[in-house]
Amino acid sequence: MKTKDKIISEATKAFNENGFGAVSLQELAQKTGISRGNLTYHFKDKEALLQAISDKMWGQMREEKEKSRSFPSFENLHNVVQLYYKMQLEYAFIFLDTHVLNHPIIKSKFRAITKETLEDNKAAIAFSIQLGNLKPELIPGTYHNIGFLAWMIIFFWLPQQIIRGKKTGDDGAKMIWSLLVPHMTEKGIISFKKFYGEAYYNSLGESFEVDAHSFISF
Repeated sequence: MKTKDKIISEATKAFNENGFGAVSLQELAQKTGISRGNLTYHFKDKEALLQAISDKMWGQMREEKEKSRSFPSFENLHNVVQLYYKMQLEYAFIFLDTHVLNHPIIKSKFRAITKETLEDNKAAIAFSIQLGNLKPELIPGTYHNIGFLAWMIIFFWLPQQIIRGKKTGDDGAKMIWSLLVPHMTEKGIISFKKFYGEAYYNSLGESFEVDAHSFISF
């Protein structure tokens, strides 16, 4: 591995473990096994390192997204969920640190890719309605909100795991499908089961079995 790539790799690991603000260039040099001067020869400061790490992440995301954007579909939505979760694990410090998210290097690009993701979600819903797999919108705003919630689930999947202290797997897509399936036509449900399988359809979430009497007393 080239020195520059090794620095990026070790810096990403260190930032994920301790946070972007808590790691110094001297510590990064030690972790990489080089002198501080050698490190600053490649990256003059942490800002330059953040730029290089984010460029690498955007490149990976763009390459993967372009593979599945030939036409809008729920399969693409499913793939984007998996992609975001992969990126969240690999670059956790970016997604978990609000200071990093608000950094000029990160913020503008995230806003752009968020806008693109929201548009992709809307296109997937519109395309599914056109195919007859989703019912026409009954209450104005429903599908707009579902498209927005889908983005929220995609983007905040890792943070919710940490907040809840519960490993919920990488399949945030199931939560999104649970929002959409009630709006599917019979044709849509048949198509969904044919593509994902009956077992997947029946495993979108835990059954809601709550005894109201345990919460209400008179």
